[in-house]
Amino acid sequence: MTNIQIKSVQSPFDDPVLAAVTLMALSRADAMGLLRRQITCLDNTVMKDLETGMLNAGIGHALFSEFNRLSNSNLEGLTTLLERINEALEESPAPDSEWRTLYDILGVELLAKLLGISHSSVRRYLLGNRTTPDTISARLHFLAFIVGDLSGAYNDIGVRRWFARPRKQLDGHTPAQYLADDWLPNDVESLRVRKLAHSLVSSPTT
Repeated sequence: MTNIQIKSVQSPFDDPVLAAVTLMALSRADAMGLLRRQITCLDNTVMKDLETGMLNAGIGHALFSEFNRLSNSNLEGLTTLLERINEALEESPAPDSEWRTLYDILGVELLAKLLGISHSSVRRYLLGNRTTPDTISARLHFLAFIVGDLSGAYNDIGVRRWFARPRKQLDGHTPAQYLADDWLPNDVESLRVRKLAHSLVSSPTT
């Protein structure tokens, strides 16, 4: 389940544009297993949580140094830096934390199927007994963002079922069927699955 359940918003995050890019960064970090507590208020405190999680994964040190020097009144500067933080998360797989998050939500059978590897390989990578290859790390990262979007609309059972349901947007196939045959994150089919999951962020009935 997602750690993000926003119930209140404080300045400067009451600006709609800044709020949107901040929530995207928090959602991505959460999907990557970088957030360690429940987030209920959008304020400066959550930025410290985001900073801690990202820095522990070796992501964004220079960005946060710059961010922390900005005034809360500089909405344009804060928004630009949050956009760059989002880009950094997009480009930075973090398998050490992503394995645990996805294992807990998807389970070993579905996770192995979606990644195209064996159950035993999932467990070895999860326990750190084997270094995650770059190709598998890229798939894991891609799946983390899909699951992150789905977690905003479904509980863990619903997320797992989503991958098994035929979708008209996928020509009647299931998302799991689209993510098959040694897929890569930039494949056309893979991107269609991600777009479908991301549509849930703005359309809960998708």
